[in-house]
Amino acid sequence: MIQKLSNLFESSLVALFNRLDKPAIENRLLLGQILSQQVKSANHINSLADVEFKIFSQNREDGIIQYLISHVPISNKIFIEFGVGDYRESNTRFLLLHNNWKGLVIDSEKKFVSRIRSYDFYWRSDLTAIQAFITKNSINNLFKDHGFEGDIGLLSIDIDGNDYWVWDAITIIQPRIVICEYNNVFGKDLAVTIPYDAEFNRTKAHYSNLYFGTSLRSLCLLAEKKGYLFAGSDSSGTNAFFVRNDVAQNIPQRTCEEGYVEGISRESRDTRGHLTFISGNDQIKLIADKKVFDVLSQKEILIKEIIR
Repeated sequence: MIQKLSNLFESSLVALFNRLDKPAIENRLLLGQILSQQVKSANHINSLADVEFKIFSQNREDGIIQYLISHVPISNKIFIEFGVGDYRESNTRFLLLHNNWKGLVIDSEKKFVSRIRSYDFYWRSDLTAIQAFITKNSINNLFKDHGFEGDIGLLSIDIDGNDYWVWDAITIIQPRIVICEYNNVFGKDLAVTIPYDAEFNRTKAHYSNLYFGTSLRSLCLLAEKKGYLFAGSDSSGTNAFFVRNDVAQNIPQRTCEEGYVEGISRESRDTRGHLTFISGNDQIKLIADKKVFDVLSQKEILIKEIIR
């Protein structure tokens, strides 16, 4: 009975949010349309920060995506994004509602996927939302089982853990643009990622919440191996953007050093889960006793052995 009441309350709450949010969403979409026209005309930029704006993205990735899709030929207007939460903030929602792309979104939480399916834009748009815990062994079958294969427009990866290993494992799709979160705590010099663990949980892995994901340099090396150039990072130091080489004629290539952005967030925790607001190089010292996989040496090593 309690579970039924909880489900009823959540569905009622979502319906209320949808009604209250509708005028605000329409205004945001109108603003996004105006800003999109501006970034489409930007031919010479110093960095991706020059074309940033936020409509539904967590930071300001919406503008970067609009810039990239206007300078990269897209044959199939299809996106895939995983690690989306309830999709209220995401890298692809503006693509869905403004550009009318088709998409697949994945999250491990059942309540989030149920919430996505309850939004009115879910039936108004060609969106598929599925619940799944992603591993490098399951990812290709997840795409195939839901009809997503081959050449697609964009892939966005944000799972706070095995991001490097999952992208490395993906073979069934060939996205023209890839967005992947990097852990800026690792800095711009280290080519490292967490060792693969199919059950990885960021919060359980280390109390600080700083031990997760991959460095930007390791992503750049993986991108090069998979046939992508590095276009740059967003100004928050959260996401890296890559474009497939065969369609990147209009996108300037940047080195890891040129495109690295130090993170501005201070999300470290103490052993009780409280924010400690530690920043800069002091962050990596908190996880110095943890192991990482060095992409260059192909060996696991303690962080304290490779930091200055």
